[in-house]
Amino acid sequence: MRVNFKQSRAVVLALAAFSASASLSAQEQLPPASDPNIVVNGVLPADMAELPQGPDIKGVITARRGERIQVTSADGANTIVAITDATQIKASSGPFGLGRGRLGADALLNGLPVTVKTVQTGAVLAASKITFRGNDLKTARMIQGGTAQRFDEQSAATEALRGRMGDIDKYNIKSTTNAYFDTGKAVLSARAKADLCAAAAQAEAMDNALMLVVGYTDSVGSQEYNQALSERRAGAVINYLQQACHWKPYRMLTPTGMAEADPLASNDTAAGKAQNRRVSVNVLVSKGLDGM
Repeated sequence: MRVNFKQSRAVVLALAAFSASASLSAQEQLPPASDPNIVVNGVLPADMAELPQGPDIKGVITARRGERIQVTSADGANTIVAITDATQIKASSGPFGLGRGRLGADALLNGLPVTVKTVQTGAVLAASKITFRGNDLKTARMIQGGTAQRFDEQSAATEALRGRMGDIDKYNIKSTTNAYFDTGKAVLSARAKADLCAAAAQAEAMDNALMLVVGYTDSVGSQEYNQALSERRAGAVINYLQQACHWKPYRMLTPTGMAEADPLASNDTAAGKAQNRRVSVNVLVSKGLDGM
């Protein structure tokens, strides 16, 4: 595992970003309909049996707007999928009989890992079937509810931490693990995957620990390109930690992309650039709760 503690300024900036977003609804909104990357024309058909098959999509729901959801896959790619009355929404075996019947679209919450079978209708991908694990739905509902029913074993600690994220001096950075990327890529290497799960296992043993994920790039490319790339890298790490390493979504702070800010090494050399193409996974524990 690669551990580095030269992250305090980046953590301060990322925590500030988290604090600014804390007042937003737990169900983030998709971009407005005028976004040129989203094309929705006409009325989607109620019967999709005769429509050509689209790709199968596996990832986490990261936004919802009306009858559309955004699914972010492990490589950071975002796909907009339309939901219709014909969409089958089902949970596998889980608590409270979740696997016994069809669910409504209100079950499609942010943070829910899903597998989506799609059909192609014009320029739109429509979901013919969406499946997920019952336990994951239970987790997403608890996050969405966010009150007295939030995760019995961590409720007090989680609320205390989330309510006081404005000042880094109140937190201990227990460790920082860096996942490194190839130029222009947001795909995790085998080494990075192993390091992330090792970091998650180590953090799991710490009471009240949260993870803060911050993405970076080297100096190659424009500021706009690097900002988007750093966010894609952070998203890929978030997804892998949750899906493969089983890190609970409610113990994850809002990920942040920092582009080429706060380099670990000089961008004047190839070796330095390689160190800067990274995502830093910071394990934080409130000083007031550390050791409880």
